[in-house]
Amino acid sequence: MKLRPYQEQLVNELHTAWKDGYKAPCIVLGCGGGKSCIVAEIARRTTWNGKRVLFLVHRKELVDQIFRTFVRWGVLMDLCQIGMVQTFTRRLKKLPKPALIITDENHHSTASSYKRIYDYFPNVPRVGVTATPVRLNGDGLGDVNDKLIVGVSTKWLINHKCLAPYDYYAPCIADLTGLHTKMGEYVTADIEKAMIKNTVFGDAIKYYKSLANGKKAVCYCSSLKHSMATAKAFCNAGIKAVHIDGSTPKAERDKIISDFRKGDITILCNVDLISEGFDVPDCECTILLRPTHSLTLYIQQSMRCMRYREGKKAIIIDHVGNYARHGMPDDDRVWTLEKKKHKSVKKAEEEQSKKIKSCPECFFTFESPPPGTTPVCPHCGYVFPKAEREVEVDTEAHLIKVEGFKLDFTSPEDCHSYQDLLTYAKEHGYKKGWAFYQARNRGLLV
Repeated sequence: MKLRPYQEQLVNELHTAWKDGYKAPCIVLGCGGGKSCIVAEIARRTTWNGKRVLFLVHRKELVDQIFRTFVRWGVLMDLCQIGMVQTFTRRLKKLPKPALIITDENHHSTASSYKRIYDYFPNVPRVGVTATPVRLNGDGLGDVNDKLIVGVSTKWLINHKCLAPYDYYAPCIADLTGLHTKMGEYVTADIEKAMIKNTVFGDAIKYYKSLANGKKAVCYCSSLKHSMATAKAFCNAGIKAVHIDGSTPKAERDKIISDFRKGDITILCNVDLISEGFDVPDCECTILLRPTHSLTLYIQQSMRCMRYREGKKAIIIDHVGNYARHGMPDDDRVWTLEKKKHKSVKKAEEEQSKKIKSCPECFFTFESPPPGTTPVCPHCGYVFPKAEREVEVDTEAHLIKVEGFKLDFTSPEDCHSYQDLLTYAKEHGYKKGWAFYQARNRGLLV
């Protein structure tokens, strides 16, 4: 087993950081860059020097997976303990002192359970790995790390055929202003009320058939109930889909993953299981049906379909406007250990939405051109009118209600937003003035 040059460089930079006196560096590398190989190599070198390694994970599903990777890489497992941080915190006095602590998905390490382990072994050097070294509130990880070792960008990985290129589709931006949040995340019960509607299921199925018909996909839902209902809706539409979660028995889960690999199952529906570090066979499409404030969750889920294969073009279908909160998956981001100066969530989302455009004809989503340049959709060639930017921002921020993305309107009464009315007018050959008049009379324009 051999590291790629950019992976080897990160390992070398880590050793240099330790020599320079840093105690807890964090390696930053995008999803699909091979972080598991990097930590396996670090663990292998450490154990082959006769030193113990303590490897921390945050989910039980990852323990066996990482164990297999380490065995395959040649790590001496008699000198390496892999386990959940929650388990280790209860058994600190029984743990033999390690020579190195490695933290998987290091953005979780600001939690008190991790800090208890770090504090118990205060003189033991550490290293963490993550694609997003940031807390949910946007702060850096300076509380637990003293140096960031940043690898190549996601764009670099795509350009060098380490990740597949992608097309990003977002039918419209959902207005989530009525949903409550708790600990920075949307409350599950509120999301269910907004998302557990047949119109949403119909829309998800319609766009899947239109953009990725027959391709293996992973679908991310807002709750277990929503995930199971979504899987059922796909099945009812003749598309083989299965729900999977952390409580699914291991034998059944292995069978589901195997069937997905063989193509007997087309769509895997879940909430968060198939995210951080979870190994799943190659797929070509991800379907986002869950709004999230978490950049980490967004990156992990949206990029699930970007494992490289010759000639592959991944498809990301974002039904909840997550790109407007976080940008595109391969955006270049500047990471820091420091706390950030916070803006309001609404202002940050409005600023981000100005950088991204969604084509009203084919729904292809792309970065806005420089100021003064007429936007043209690179997918279908649609030329945006000059006033489009202002209307788009207003619609995204204020006018779209969480009604799903219903496109089959029987009558104008089925339309619940100005965007719905525009769609209805287009389908029936009406002029745009009709939609504006209807929206104004209904009080949909603020």
